[in-house]
Amino acid sequence: MTSQSNDAHWQRPDDSAAPTPVRPASASLVDPEDDLPSANYAGDFETTTIPHYDSADSGSMRMPSSGFGLITGQDPLPYQPESDRDSTFDAIDEHDVDDERVRAAGRRGTQNLGLLILRVGLGVVLVAHGLQKLFGWWGGPGLTGFKNSLSDVGYQHADILTYIAAGGEITAGVLLVLGLFTPLAAAGALAYLINGLLAGMSTQHGSRSFPFFLPDGHEYEITLIVMTAAIILIGPGRYGFDAGRGWARRPFIGSFAALVVGVGAGVALWVLLNGANPVS
Repeated sequence: MTSQSNDAHWQRPDDSAAPTPVRPASASLVDPEDDLPSANYAGDFETTTIPHYDSADSGSMRMPSSGFGLITGQDPLPYQPESDRDSTFDAIDEHDVDDERVRAAGRRGTQNLGLLILRVGLGVVLVAHGLQKLFGWWGGPGLTGFKNSLSDVGYQHADILTYIAAGGEITAGVLLVLGLFTPLAAAGALAYLINGLLAGMSTQHGSRSFPFFLPDGHEYEITLIVMTAAIILIGPGRYGFDAGRGWARRPFIGSFAALVVGVGAGVALWVLLNGANPVS
């Protein structure tokens, strides 16, 4: 501490004669030199505000009206340039905007509920048809009838293919209902449904047309194929075991790959195990 004459009017380097506007109380930056006492002031163990000596009268002291009076909204802090202070507040504002965008992206309305209904509906249909083939429930053909139908269509190794097809259909349906490994399950279901469509087309001997409407058309198989492709591209939604995975949040490249694999596997299995032209 150094002494100075009473005639000298001491003031801080950044002080001016005119009072400066008060910084809003919501500011988060505080000058460490201007540490105000708290409401429950404990005595000399806490620091007090450094008083401002008015240049006009050395005997009078000007106290700030609030705890942030020493920090103005216009002048930067002595230890922080104006550009850095502005960039700090800009970064905070941008962070808040990004958080709002993330929250807005999570609010998808009834979209997740619609995906759940679509996924569960397709899975239940696949499981029901698989149980018809495997156990003969609900008027199904059973293993023997399903094996004979595969042999009549022209499939090779029908005895092994019967168990693989029925078991695969049930497995894919269960995974779709649970929302577990959805791209793989949907790709397997797509391959099976494409095989079923090709098998149904091959039974129309000598017909060069493509009937669409029932009872002789293929609108049912095509509808299931479209539903499966939509699930692959959109994803399972948030209501399933895949909710925390990338293909559920933002499906993109992997969904296209699963779609190509499903279509390719369905056509490849038909060519390798049957080899007949379905439109001839």
